Amino acid sequence: MGINTERDIEANLQIGPTDSGMVRLFIEASGGVEIPMDFEPEEAEEIAEEILAAAKAARGVGSKRKR
Repeated sequence: MGINTERDIEANLQIGPTDSGMVRLFIEASGGVEIPMDFEPEEAEEIAEEILAAAKAARGVGSKRKR
């Protein structure tokens, strides 16, 4: 199992600030699973950069498949 393993699980993702100055990623999956993950603002910015880098890399993979 890994990042490339497809799963048939539905989940919702919410992102927002907490009243304690953290950034929360809140994942709610089928079956009542709730995962709150809190990050310092600097950590959240690093995660955002990683997401942008992954999106850029995914675009490259997608364009290779279309050829």
